[in-house]
Amino acid sequence: MDDSTATAAMSGYEDLPRFPGHPAPSSPASAPRRQPDTEPIISLSPLLQHPIIETFAQHLREKENPEATADSVRRTYLAALTSPTVEAIIGQMHQYLPGGDADLIRRAYALALIAHAGQYRQSGEAYIDHPVAVASILLELRLDAESIAAALLHDVVEDTGVQLDLVRNQFNGCIAHLVDGVTKLSGLENKTKEELQAGSYRKLIIATADDPRVILIKLADRLHNMRTLGATPPHKQRRVARETLDIYAPLAHRLGMWQVKSELEDLAFKAMNPDRYQEIAQGLTLRKEARERIIQRVIKRLNDALEKEGISAQVSGRPKHIYSIWRKMDRKGLPLERIYDQLAVRVIIQERDPERAVGICYRVLGVVHMLWTPVLSEFDDYIAVPKESSYQSLHTTVLIPGGTPCEVQIRTEEMHQIAEHGIAAHWRYKEGFTRGSDQNYEAKIKWLRELISWRIELTDAREFVESFKTELEEQVYIFTPKGKIIDLPEGSTPVDFAYRIHSEVGNKCIGAKVNGRIVPLDYHLRNGEIVEVMTTKTGRGPSRDWLGFVKTPSARDHIKRFFRRAEREENIAGGRDMIEKELKRLGLSTISFEQLVEQTNARSVDDLFALIGAGDISARTVAQKALAHQVESHPEEPTHLELTTTHHAPAPSSSSGIQVLGVGAVHNRLAKCCNPVVGEPIVGYVTRGRGVTVHRADCRTIVNERDRARLIDVTWGGQQPRGYSVPVRVESWDRVGLWRDVSMVIADAGVNIERVEQGSTRRVGRAVLHVTCTIQSINQLSALLDKLNRIPDVIEARRENQSTAKSGD
Repeated sequence: MDDSTATAAMSGYEDLPRFPGHPAPSSPASAPRRQPDTEPIISLSPLLQHPIIETFAQHLREKENPEATADSVRRTYLAALTSPTVEAIIGQMHQYLPGGDADLIRRAYALALIAHAGQYRQSGEAYIDHPVAVASILLELRLDAESIAAALLHDVVEDTGVQLDLVRNQFNGCIAHLVDGVTKLSGLENKTKEELQAGSYRKLIIATADDPRVILIKLADRLHNMRTLGATPPHKQRRVARETLDIYAPLAHRLGMWQVKSELEDLAFKAMNPDRYQEIAQGLTLRKEARERIIQRVIKRLNDALEKEGISAQVSGRPKHIYSIWRKMDRKGLPLERIYDQLAVRVIIQERDPERAVGICYRVLGVVHMLWTPVLSEFDDYIAVPKESSYQSLHTTVLIPGGTPCEVQIRTEEMHQIAEHGIAAHWRYKEGFTRGSDQNYEAKIKWLRELISWRIELTDAREFVESFKTELEEQVYIFTPKGKIIDLPEGSTPVDFAYRIHSEVGNKCIGAKVNGRIVPLDYHLRNGEIVEVMTTKTGRGPSRDWLGFVKTPSARDHIKRFFRRAEREENIAGGRDMIEKELKRLGLSTISFEQLVEQTNARSVDDLFALIGAGDISARTVAQKALAHQVESHPEEPTHLELTTTHHAPAPSSSSGIQVLGVGAVHNRLAKCCNPVVGEPIVGYVTRGRGVTVHRADCRTIVNERDRARLIDVTWGGQQPRGYSVPVRVESWDRVGLWRDVSMVIADAGVNIERVEQGSTRRVGRAVLHVTCTIQSINQLSALLDKLNRIPDVIEARRENQSTAKSGD
């Protein structure tokens, strides 16, 4: 899509664009021309009754064609169904796909035409020329009817008033998916331009994993935009060219689409560095005649030798692309005249039997090496060891007369189609297509699905794209000890190799051997090396230092994930211990962890423990929040109480300040077994002849009470008592001055000491003090316990129940 489209009005649709390079078919075999009979077709076509037709007409009226009406839009749609352009598209598709759905193509073209009416590209051409050109590129790749239709419609959702649901309803879900996959994210999504661009890449890549035709349409779209890039401003040319070199050309390379990749690179290089491009182009032109004479002599001699051997093959010169020449000049620091591999010959074996054809490839290699001296270091057997894109060919460099190097490529016809068109050569049309039956196709797309599988977890679109860029870099091909080929980005290390095998192999890696020799873990692997990973059974895990040299994002992610998981387990264990101690310290050990999760909005109990263990939230804060929550949300009708009284306005409080709901003023007292403190949830227990005894809600007496009818709802009321007796247990290492330190801390906190007793313990060297204090509130108690726990040699200071206050340890 050209995102700099200028919109203007068209005076009408009469001048329909012609399909580039394809005149309207006139032979009897061509698809028949249909005359537009408006009324019957309108009644048969739901689209012509859709409100979008009036939207298109309104668009034209607002511009330069006030005469436009819904009927004129409908007539244009009907005329487009049999226009010369659409007939040419269908005619070319039927050359390789006789059963292709012509009606689908007609309807897609007609909708694209009326949707893009009034839109022009910056070159001044009608916008409809762009989707037609994209469809033309896909026709050259011999794709199916759905792909061609989606190419015609690929910009209607992004640039016109057409909604994706309309495409889905008028065509099918498959075409809607293809169109949606190449549609950029909307600028209305409250994101920066960079975030939208990265999000669009992410969307495109993920959609491609589901249906690879998405990327074929996008590459065709980008290729046509690059061909017409000269009409855009220079700053945009550089931006689009940079994007093409970073994303689209490497992606075409990984998909094996050499022809598309090479043209994208040359066009991008021309836009980014026009002076250097012209310098190399002119240098090649000056030597063109001499180079062609040499190539023709090489071709003639090789053809004669093959004819003597009875081998049928097509021998031709292979053009070297300007960008690849420039890269070699830049990498080696050499001028153009010293780049000797500008001479290249390709041999394509003419043999229908695939197995025989492969054998003939090696026979031709022998013939070539008999004719000219081979450069042994420049031989590659990609037939036995295909590239990750399924590319197969024999590459050799020989010295022709004069000592000039000449590259020779040898491949079968099928290998040539795959090398030129990559994944497009593997695509099968809907009729009889099954992905599982084409192993080469599956191998070619497998890497993309594997890369996406873990990147789905990345919520940051820019991080997603940056990690994906790494995988598009130049590859090295490494062997396992059993001969399996592993492809990795250039600069990868044995650690990257280990994680590519399996995450557990990476986590247990302690060393590596390359070609039988021990190497450092940060060693940069090279093509053809055999790597053996040494592991440990103890599972000590990776080192954080590895993050400083690993190349692949997948290895980096696995290492980080390991440490997150390991730290999380430690944090969970530590956090649980901390919160249990805090709850026990406050005498709230009966509170469930699920309640704490709900009150803190944590995702799970483990998440809560992990947050506490990591220090993101303190155990004291969680415990205090739990207490506050219980006080604030104390229910008027607790689900565990079975009330028999009728509720009415609260009665005046008793002398202790406690109100009994629904009963009025009755005699009550605080239970000695749990000693409730103001602010804590409480429950009343109706005694026989002694009024109501008030217990803490989590008191064991209340929890274990079987006669639930004797439990009633009570509150602290408006009056606050002056103090409550709370027993505190202090355990410490026995030493001189212990009681002095404890009493000073209690006095400094402004708390009155009612009673102190020496407790008994069976633990040698320890002392236990039972201190009964007058506490005004739960907050005062919590602060006091904190201070007591900070006293040197104190092991634990906590609140205890009266029933266990003097029990031995």
